[in-house]
Amino acid sequence: MAGGTLPVRGDDDQSGDRVVCHVDMDCFYAACERLREPALAGEPLVVGMGYEAGEDIGAVATASYEARAFGVESAMPISEALERLPRKRLAARDDDLDVSEAGFYRSVDMDYYKSVSESVDEVIERAVADADPEGVIRSVSIDEAYLDVSAVGWEGARAFAADLRTAIEDEVGVTASVGVAPNMSAAKVASDADKPDGLVVVPPDEVRGFLADRPVEELHGVGPVTADRLAEMGIETAAELASADPDALESTFGSRGRQIHRHARGIDRREVEPVGKPKSISSEKALSVTDDDTTKREIAARLATDVTERASAKGALYKTIGVKVVRPPFDVNTRARSLSGPVDDPALVEEIALDLLGEFSDDRVRKLGVRVSNLDFAEADQSSLDSWDSDGEQSGGSERRRPRRHTRDRQGRGQTTFGDFDE
Repeated sequence: MAGGTLPVRGDDDQSGDRVVCHVDMDCFYAACERLREPALAGEPLVVGMGYEAGEDIGAVATASYEARAFGVESAMPISEALERLPRKRLAARDDDLDVSEAGFYRSVDMDYYKSVSESVDEVIERAVADADPEGVIRSVSIDEAYLDVSAVGWEGARAFAADLRTAIEDEVGVTASVGVAPNMSAAKVASDADKPDGLVVVPPDEVRGFLADRPVEELHGVGPVTADRLAEMGIETAAELASADPDALESTFGSRGRQIHRHARGIDRREVEPVGKPKSISSEKALSVTDDDTTKREIAARLATDVTERASAKGALYKTIGVKVVRPPFDVNTRARSLSGPVDDPALVEEIALDLLGEFSDDRVRKLGVRVSNLDFAEADQSSLDSWDSDGEQSGGSERRRPRRHTRDRQGRGQTTFGDFDE
């Protein structure tokens, strides 16, 4: 997907027809852990490393809002977090500790968090594709993305964002805060303005007023050091920064001085641009919990068709085919099979997906997914599947051609792997 090119305009001339959303997952790692352990809901929860016996070095990766009430923050040394919020299991055995003022600790599990993030990505991709065929998604981290959905217009912006938040929570089980504004920097401030589970829409003519009273450190590009230097200059709010002399700011901060001056005035000319090429393409569907194998296979076949059509549209070949099966409440299982070489073969994707799904034929499931990964965007025609031997070396000369749809390497399709889709 690609967005249009905006004309270069003066600083005070905003492009009011752009609709940019910033989607920010709330305490994402903690939310993922609560999917696995629903009993953790509402409890103080810290995700990090270094709290286990024998470990003394580590930091907090994420603290739930309940844990933050005890002063625990992200990036805090784990030793300090434990002083502020002892572990429940220790408090229960120590008469000097109050169990009601203790919390739960879990170790970082990036593979699991990535699997949940991929489910969120699928919801976002579908929402953008449905609302704005020319929309753009810029994923900037495992729990954060910018969307340009200008086609929805300002009359439809709030409804789009509200529907997106609802879909993420209903289909994935985690909450997102969404900020909507005419540009990236203002949208990010908006997404932080009403956390958690917030939705803030700032139309073009309200951006300057929305920012005015906010501390400068909430602006994009203003970190703690810059905020301290601005305070020394008597600048503490966005309104004060917007009114400051841009030449003086440039003298102090270099070119970044003019940038943060523009952001304080609600001006940001950056376009929402995707980062690199996708590593995988997936399609998922939430369903009413079912153990009916026919239903599951029909859904998986449709998902396989959707995935291969999208891969073809992007000019992507794929080497790994996988399925995701989510059993209630949120038991995520993935299986994948790698081929000897990259292909474009919809029938093979369906065949392998259904084969992998067979392991779960009797299981109750609440969501299914199909993914192709290990993508190859090379412009050269793909190698025929039957031109690869079982060791992954090309045979039969140097000729490369696109295989017929029915061509298979049934004996050497690779092995099934257990774990994340992206191997």
